[in-house]
Amino acid sequence: MTEMLSQAEIDALLNDNMDIDNEAEGKEDFTADEIDALGEIGNISMGTSATTLYTLLGQKVIITTPKVSVTDWDTLANEYPIPYVAVKVEYTEGLKGVNLLIINIEDVKIITDLMMGGDGTNIPGELTDLHLSAIGEAMNQMIGSAATSMSSIFKKKIDISPPSAFVIDFNNKSFLEKLQNDFQKDQKVVKVAFKIVVGKLIDSEIMQLIPIDFAHSMVQSLLAVDANEVTPQKAPQIPPISSEPYKTEEPPKNSEQKTYEEHSQMHHQDPGSQRRDDPFMFGGKQDTKMHAQPVNVQPVQFQDFDDTGMTGEKGNISLIMDVPLEVTVELGRTHRMIKDILEFVPGSIIELDKLAGEPIDILVNGKVIAKGEVVVIDENFGVRITEIVSPSKRL
Repeated sequence: MTEMLSQAEIDALLNDNMDIDNEAEGKEDFTADEIDALGEIGNISMGTSATTLYTLLGQKVIITTPKVSVTDWDTLANEYPIPYVAVKVEYTEGLKGVNLLIINIEDVKIITDLMMGGDGTNIPGELTDLHLSAIGEAMNQMIGSAATSMSSIFKKKIDISPPSAFVIDFNNKSFLEKLQNDFQKDQKVVKVAFKIVVGKLIDSEIMQLIPIDFAHSMVQSLLAVDANEVTPQKAPQIPPISSEPYKTEEPPKNSEQKTYEEHSQMHHQDPGSQRRDDPFMFGGKQDTKMHAQPVNVQPVQFQDFDDTGMTGEKGNISLIMDVPLEVTVELGRTHRMIKDILEFVPGSIIELDKLAGEPIDILVNGKVIAKGEVVVIDENFGVRITEIVSPSKRL
């Protein structure tokens, strides 16, 4: 019969395994707190990105908690021997640096088909520029929303430049020549791996590759924010306590002698004579601690939004008379899928949301301010204003 392990030995083995999973590789490059900080940045970024991707694809999107590790290009070549799609994201404001998003080629084809209005099954054939353009736009919106979330945790504005997508082969290091200003061939990189599930179509992995210097910079910025938040604030100045004992005002003499009948008669004769310091205003007991001044109460007045007239000029409007504004006449609008737009040819008819004969919209700097009808003046088109939209309806 084999010897059984004690509970202490079992706990020790479990703790060792947890340390291997959580602390990842490259302990000499980052502390445990720094690894956690990188994971938190990735978790918040991809959490927001999942919502954006759901809006783009119309499919349920799940992105799991990231796993952070420090690796090198040779290890990546062994782990990922086939080509992938890389999306280069450059942070231009708030943070200065670059990272790569690595996505499976088949996943890129599925995402592109969903964005084009398909069901995600039209994926045979080679990877084309259309796929790279579509995944670049998807990542642009995903990382754009992630930058907004990062702005809240870093307490400063974070902005990115439009991402660019290209095919990457880790076994061929030639791609590093294009990225030599950001990634070095002999330098380690931080890998942040996520599991991504899109409906029943994608069950795969997406990962971020971050230069180790940029990763250190992000961690230091985040830890500096946390340190500032926990710094105790300067205590407010408290005035010295007076040595004199606290005194309350004495109630008016003979105030207790007023009878309820006299009080009723007084208020019956003059209802406006009620006072806050009247003993009967507080259940028949005199309030000896508070003698407030009468409050001037007036009914609230709200703006009448149904008023179609102008409220009059405010200030000196002549100061802005020379400001140019863009006036646009809009016949109507419509929404079309990308696949429909690509099928447009001379002679195609686009149906708008306006009925025939319905007044057209007149916009100033994108705001509808009036409605009108199309007229012909000599050989030019014009518009006759038939209605001015009220200010309340322009909001």
